[in-house]
Amino acid sequence: MTFFSPSASSTNSTSSTSGAAQSSSQSSTQASEAGLSANYELFLSMLTTQIQNQDPLDPLDSAEYTNQLVQYSNVEQSIQTNKNLEEMISLLSSNQSSAYVNYIGTEVTAAGGTAMFDNGQASWKYDVLEDATGTVEILNDAGQTVYSGEIQLKAGGGTYTWDGTTDLGGTASKGAYTIQLDVKDSAGTAEPASIEVSGVVDEVNFGGAVPFLRIGEISVPVSAVKSVRSI
Repeated sequence: MTFFSPSASSTNSTSSTSGAAQSSSQSSTQASEAGLSANYELFLSMLTTQIQNQDPLDPLDSAEYTNQLVQYSNVEQSIQTNKNLEEMISLLSSNQSSAYVNYIGTEVTAAGGTAMFDNGQASWKYDVLEDATGTVEILNDAGQTVYSGEIQLKAGGGTYTWDGTTDLGGTASKGAYTIQLDVKDSAGTAEPASIEVSGVVDEVNFGGAVPFLRIGEISVPVSAVKSVRSI
């Protein structure tokens, strides 16, 4: 005697939710719950019919009947577990978003080469292992070089400040500019320079997979923040 068992699609849709986005995961769980409910009602209907019409000389195997119920119970528990996890993820995401909002109005220092030129200057913090000399280029948001010149960096940390002077002799307009350093040590070996930018956070953008902090016209990922200071 054959019994109706839970469909494989219910189990597969439950396991696949872990790698999907939260909204897709919720839709998948809801679909699994609906499918499980429909299948379970059909199973009970078929089982009841079989019990009513069973052969007295070949009665229903209680072990197989119990096994069918256990399978349904396992699937139901798996779906409920996924549902609870989705609720926990949603709660954690909400709490984390609230924490990111606290960045607004603070001054942050973050890894990156793009800084705002405003109030007559733009500044970048740098760090090199040894004294180095070479060239510096300042690029606008279109990737065009607006200023280039020679630079000397002392070992350790320091700040490079640009006053907005351009190669054409004018003054740059307010906006975001990116610095590029090409420097070498005394032995002529290329010296890597880490660059950091600082500024006051105006906005937090949750539009992408990773939250970004808006500082004037530039955006830096939260993961790039190295320090935060109240002002």
